Amino acid sequence: MKNKLNAVILDGYTENPGDLNWDYLESVFNLTVYDRTPPELVIERAKDAEVVIVNKVAITREILKELPKLQFVATLATGFNQLDTLALRERNIPVSNIPSYSTNAVAQTVFSFILEFTNRIGHYTDSVKNGEWSECKDFCYWNTPLNELSGKTLGIIGFGKIGRRVSEIALSFNMNVLVYTPSGKKEADERVKFTTLEDVQKNSDYITLHCPLTDKTNGLVNKEFINKMKDGAALINTARGAVINEKDVADSLNNGKLSYFGADVLSTEPPKKDNPLLSAKNTFITPHIAWAAYETRLRLLEILNGNVKAFLEGKPINVVN
Repeated sequence: MKNKLNAVILDGYTENPGDLNWDYLESVFNLTVYDRTPPELVIERAKDAEVVIVNKVAITREILKELPKLQFVATLATGFNQLDTLALRERNIPVSNIPSYSTNAVAQTVFSFILEFTNRIGHYTDSVKNGEWSECKDFCYWNTPLNELSGKTLGIIGFGKIGRRVSEIALSFNMNVLVYTPSGKKEADERVKFTTLEDVQKNSDYITLHCPLTDKTNGLVNKEFINKMKDGAALINTARGAVINEKDVADSLNNGKLSYFGADVLSTEPPKKDNPLLSAKNTFITPHIAWAAYETRLRLLEILNGNVKAFLEGKPINVVN
């Protein structure tokens, strides 16, 4: 029987905190799993591995020099910017990522933010539990604006699979949908209008970001961008934290130019305590969990297993380098 390859998972906790299993990987590899690995321990833990599986742990050119046995790198995510893919390619080491596993979950999160803004469920639940309804003179009360989505305009910046799914949900709410995508018009419902960035800024009641982080999109949403938006518009970011200038967004929330901001991502994760968004008005932030539903993580693991199986058969798939 052929000897099993040595494999190591360097930061498996966020993908599998205990509610999933590594059974397939354990059946095909001599597998070692670490919940977390600090940078100074990467080489020690990976030096004898032919296969390395990571989520956010970096594999740099310098680290790669100390991993002579490495044959394959698999990510536990779609993004792979923490991996030196060029250095890995020079060693003929394929890198496989996990594409298109979180589309529904992220789109669901976008509308969780939007509906929190329109209906203020959290606010009113706290209010009722604090006794305000019990002391009310009327059968109901409200002390914040409540809004319908029907007839409002959603602007989508970036139109990959997640942006497209967001557009479908928006249409089900009878919203108008404007899309700006540098790659040009794509297949979509005929009610979706592809237009300019300026048109999206000027006419959207809500803008949701679904663009990749590139040199062109880094800091895209800044003071100048926001000044072109409708007064009182809302902004949602489930793309990458650095797509926005966090200070400019915080300032715009505090001075009322923006009415609301929802984000699942920040420029530094975990955030520094002095991040201006943490104290800005009308801001809801979740800790990068749009992808973390049980069903979503199960799908991710199934795709990872498929990537591993293809590598072992000599025909790696989802290769990004």
